[in-house]
Amino acid sequence: MKAATRKSAAAARKIAHEVQHSVAPLRLAATPFPVTPSAAQNVVSGFYPYQDEIDVRPLLGKLAGEGWTTALPIVIAKETPLLFRRWLPGEPLVPGMWNIPRPIDAAPELDPDVLLVPMLAFDRAGYRLGYGGGFYDRTLAKLRAKKSIIAIGVAFAGQEIDSVPRDDHDQPLNYILTEKELIRCV
Repeated sequence: MKAATRKSAAAARKIAHEVQHSVAPLRLAATPFPVTPSAAQNVVSGFYPYQDEIDVRPLLGKLAGEGWTTALPIVIAKETPLLFRRWLPGEPLVPGMWNIPRPIDAAPELDPDVLLVPMLAFDRAGYRLGYGGGFYDRTLAKLRAKKSIIAIGVAFAGQEIDSVPRDDHDQPLNYILTEKELIRCV
């Protein structure tokens, strides 16, 4: 079921990217962010757009200007949680797994309080369909065992489906942010 949904979701995301890729990042950055930084909660992780994912870099730049410490994820190995390193838009990056740009090794390692999460599809119940590697589910489970974490799925509005097929290990999102709206899920 997930494999077939991934295939149709990837096609829908590709179409949404073709139509919205130039305006969507600016609309994300213009949307009021649902969390305010504080002394106890001030690290937000984004992601470098892979293939036709929505681009959150303008949003990260805005958040950095509002007092957030920004970071990007790093894939260490299959079946392991992600690692996060501090990164500000404009700082140097190096090729990571699958040639996805990532922060340099000298950048400090951080545990995010808020994660911007990429996806192939989402539903309004707060579930996402990823690529199938389980990186974000493992990472969210690990971080949520340590502290309160807010997960915000970020996607094109055209990636919404009625219901994401899910398993017991799938981690729910607190919010979904698209170029059209902010959806509160949990």
